[in-house]
Amino acid sequence: MADISDSAARAARELRVVFSRLRRRIREVAQDTDLSPSQESALTLVGKHGAATASALAGAEGVRPQSMATTLSALEQHGLIRRTPDPDDGRRQLVTLTDAGRARIEGNRQVREEWLARAFQDRYTEQERQTVLAALELMERLSQP
Repeated sequence: MADISDSAARAARELRVVFSRLRRRIREVAQDTDLSPSQESALTLVGKHGAATASALAGAEGVRPQSMATTLSALEQHGLIRRTPDPDDGRRQLVTLTDAGRARIEGNRQVREEWLARAFQDRYTEQERQTVLAALELMERLSQP
């Protein structure tokens, strides 16, 4: 890291720590105790991918197919997902959200967004919020290829 400035290294460290804490806090806000973190993550993944096979979801989540199968079984017992035969390959099943699963994801998203907006409103001045918005415009560059 000889060619990286101290300020760049410090910014990278502090950003990673702050984002990690914020992500954890945002997850806590809407976390229901009836699902494990891996089940919540899988449910969100099904919502993002639409109809997908368990093996595709396992690959996207970076877990073993057996682990994903266990997680999906729990979500199915909660009535949040359904499995239907794949029309292209009857040996496989496609996993999709139920209405209850969609409602849960949307409810969690709304609760998280409201918490975050309220936190910005209550903890920051207008000038500080504008500074955060300007910093986010700069941060957007990090997400670009």
